[in-house]
Amino acid sequence: MAGSRRKSPLRGDPAMSTDLQERTVSTFADWLARRHSGFEALRERGRAVFSSRGIPTTKDEEWKYTSLRELTEATFHPSETRDGKDDAYRFASDAVRITLVNGVWIPSGAPLPSGLEVRRVENGDAQFGALANLEAHPFAALNTAVFESAVLIRIARNALIEAPIEIVHLTGSRAAAAPRLLVVAEEGSKATLIETYASIGEDAGFSNAVVEVFVAANAQLEHVKVQRENLNSFHIALTKARQERDSTYRHFSVTYGGRLTRNDLEVFLDGSNLHCRLDGIYVLDGEQIADNHTRLDHAYPQCDSFEVYKGVLDGRSRGVFNGKIYVHQDAQKTDAKQTNQAILLSPEATIDTKPQLEIYADDVKCTHGATVGQMREDALFYLRSRGIPGDQARALLVYAFAAEVLEKIECQPVRVALERLLFEKLA
Repeated sequence: MAGSRRKSPLRGDPAMSTDLQERTVSTFADWLARRHSGFEALRERGRAVFSSRGIPTTKDEEWKYTSLRELTEATFHPSETRDGKDDAYRFASDAVRITLVNGVWIPSGAPLPSGLEVRRVENGDAQFGALANLEAHPFAALNTAVFESAVLIRIARNALIEAPIEIVHLTGSRAAAAPRLLVVAEEGSKATLIETYASIGEDAGFSNAVVEVFVAANAQLEHVKVQRENLNSFHIALTKARQERDSTYRHFSVTYGGRLTRNDLEVFLDGSNLHCRLDGIYVLDGEQIADNHTRLDHAYPQCDSFEVYKGVLDGRSRGVFNGKIYVHQDAQKTDAKQTNQAILLSPEATIDTKPQLEIYADDVKCTHGATVGQMREDALFYLRSRGIPGDQARALLVYAFAAEVLEKIECQPVRVALERLLFEKLA
């Protein structure tokens, strides 16, 4: 299903002209020109791929619904600012706190629970850079070329980290940030990881993040990503995860902020008896745009994946959902279900949704579905007939629709805080 209305700079824009496309790499020239010690070969590969690919245009199949013209015409600079208060963006009082300012980790010196390691990635960390496909993701190539420091979060074998691990990424006004994380949940471990992206100031910033996640055999990882940057900001991120046998990976994507948000989420199920759950909610208003691309690769038998993404769109906002499920030939007994639902609260709000299934095994249970609609007038009338004002009735109905995704988050402080933020945004 697809919809389109009156054009704006970020809606229905044709592919950028050749001369503008040729200037897109130079837009980030000072960022690319930065020199960092370590990872020289990996950085050079990132520079080469990004210089070759440049910024995607709407002629690129993976970007056909989202123009990046405004991003290429904006001016950003690498920021040396390392100051930023993140208390307002914390969810759990007992959490392990990790802060990155303009893409750089600021160590707190606080003690860590037993079984948890947090440090800068070093050249000897073989898993670093192993998952991100730079050729398929030019912004991941840009991140690889310019990141200042990457952070390793390792949950030790059989460790149970009871307190949530909270990471706050702060990006300054007119700053270009390249956060980079490597998350390793070793065999038999269990943890909850919360990433929050927020802004310093009200001017536009650009965060370009790459997160690589390894979930070892029998490990359980709940991963919540919250995008609540200011409404002038640009956010492009790739999360790439790989699961091994008998593991569980649950990822929640929550998009409340940003002028333009692009979330790429890819999970490779690299073993049998795996459980994967991808859930997302995006609540948009004004000129906001959120583009969610997911990919699940089932490569082994007897695995299941469940995916539910819901959107609430008002004003002249635009949503994009492209969900792909690949079931390889050896992945018999796969159970994969995908659902995308969206409510349009304004006649000018639009959604482009594209569910995809590619199946090469014959003994599977795979379904996908997409629904786009408006508020049910009978339900609205029911609430108003019982004395609830129209605006509150509408907010309650939309909240009930969207909160179904958040209810699946197991970490209670995070779930409660996100539900409160959802209600405040709808109200």
